[in-house]
Amino acid sequence: MRIALSQIRSTADPGDNLELVREGVAAAAAAGARVAVFPEAAMARFGVNLAERAQPLDGPWAGEVAAIARDAGVVVVAGMFRPAEDGRVHNTLLVTGPGVTAHYDKIHVFDAFGHRESDTVAPGETVVTFDLDGVRLGVATCYDVRFPELFRTLAQRGAVATLLPASWGAGPGKAEQWDLLVRARALDSTSWVLACDQADPAACGETVTGNTPRGIGRSCVVDPTGTVTDRLDAAPGLLVADIDPGRVTDVRAAIPVLANHRL
Repeated sequence: MRIALSQIRSTADPGDNLELVREGVAAAAAAGARVAVFPEAAMARFGVNLAERAQPLDGPWAGEVAAIARDAGVVVVAGMFRPAEDGRVHNTLLVTGPGVTAHYDKIHVFDAFGHRESDTVAPGETVVTFDLDGVRLGVATCYDVRFPELFRTLAQRGAVATLLPASWGAGPGKAEQWDLLVRARALDSTSWVLACDQADPAACGETVTGNTPRGIGRSCVVDPTGTVTDRLDAAPGLLVADIDPGRVTDVRAAIPVLANHRL
């Protein structure tokens, strides 16, 4: 299965970001991808009033993304925000395209490194997979990567790959942690992990202050042995990868950690 990771730098304007999605989907479709993955917060970057920008799944932003996906014949996975019942928002991955309609609300909200996502974002509760062309894919978001149980659960439910949109926070050691965690989650779930981060604003000439997570780039594809097969740098770009579900079968036979797991 061919999957494209579109590493963009979201702005504060959902309309502008919709055009980035449109351009990224067109590029992914031209490359023959069946799935086009965009970062967390593709709808609107962090550091702005998310409640003012949040829309329901049947709202205009999600509806336009669905139309873009339908017209291109690909499945789009993109981060958006939708209203939560308690006045906060959900940090949601929209999954939409021909024959596929799903969404995932980020389970582990980012209350770390001095940032409190839970002040404005309500956590989700449901693990999500979807099927495409006979292949089961799982989804997770950014801070979720620090929780191995989610990735193991996705694998136990049949996912051979997890798509991981992110808006990773910068700081000392954070790039190294990103690299290590993505590789570890692939290895301990013996699955492909395709991680799509926001491009680093600094690589685009923008200065970011404070601890708001705005992305560092370094989107990557990791195989079930934890080996990085391809990676982008900090700037916006498109990474197109072919993942082989048979590779998962072979690795799980050689390293049966899912079968041997006892806790």
